[in-house]
Amino acid sequence: MFGNVLTAMVTPMNDKLEIDYKAAADLAIHLAQNGSDGIVVAGTTGETPTLSKEEKINLFREVKQAVGNSCKVIAGVGTYSTKESVELASRINHLNLDGVLTVVPYYSKPSQEGLYCHFKAIAEAADCPVMLYNIPGRTSLNMLPETVLRLSEVPNIVSIKEAAGSLEQVSELKSILPADFTIYAGDDILTLPMLSLGCRGIVSVAAHMVGTRIQKMIAAWQAGDTAKALKWHLSLYPVFKGMFVVTNPIPVKYILNETGFNVGGYRLPLVGPGTPEKTGLNNLIELIRNLPEEV
Repeated sequence: MFGNVLTAMVTPMNDKLEIDYKAAADLAIHLAQNGSDGIVVAGTTGETPTLSKEEKINLFREVKQAVGNSCKVIAGVGTYSTKESVELASRINHLNLDGVLTVVPYYSKPSQEGLYCHFKAIAEAADCPVMLYNIPGRTSLNMLPETVLRLSEVPNIVSIKEAAGSLEQVSELKSILPADFTIYAGDDILTLPMLSLGCRGIVSVAAHMVGTRIQKMIAAWQAGDTAKALKWHLSLYPVFKGMFVVTNPIPVKYILNETGFNVGGYRLPLVGPGTPEKTGLNNLIELIRNLPEEV
């Protein structure tokens, strides 16, 4: 439904830290032409907690208009407030988006029953497919597989971005969920291991730089060429690791700015990388420039 490689896109800013919608449209087109089957707008990488509701809606509209049907557009609508998430999901129904991404409510730490009610309410407000997003490292709460199973019975909840970092949990999800319920890795470095467990693809940060190569890795795996897929994984491993030397999206925005994409700065409380991090990221840029086109 969404493809193999979904890029969690950064939100470009101008010098006043206002959203640069033209830069966002240009970046979305670039991603669509360089390995991305889909683009997640206003996710974690898009600094979504610092974006207003109106900014998000405008961003969804501009990106969808820019890429049209060449690439799926998935809108990040999740917040810690069910009411606000439901309102946002319902307000974008006219934009002809391809899906919505909704994260486990951060800070609130509801019960598993609360999670079920939260996601069900959002799904009922949305007129498009829904991807759940489990990332305990950001939200301080893990959505359990049995809760995901219950939610899979909601007709338009069709997928999950699983970023708990546990292959055991992924194994349990695969063992109990319907075969057509897709699971995406939420960590670039776990893409290949999760493919081996039957997952579909990746919601990626590194795809800003190496989207076509990630596509080739997944294609090799799907074609049964596991040795080639492993070669791709090992080739890309330093990129996957280096993109998270400090809090995402600080590294990816720095690299984009240094490689010809003016995506601007960061809204507080995020700030740019320090001198040691810049040195490491500059080395990573050179590594990316010298990556092979084939393995």
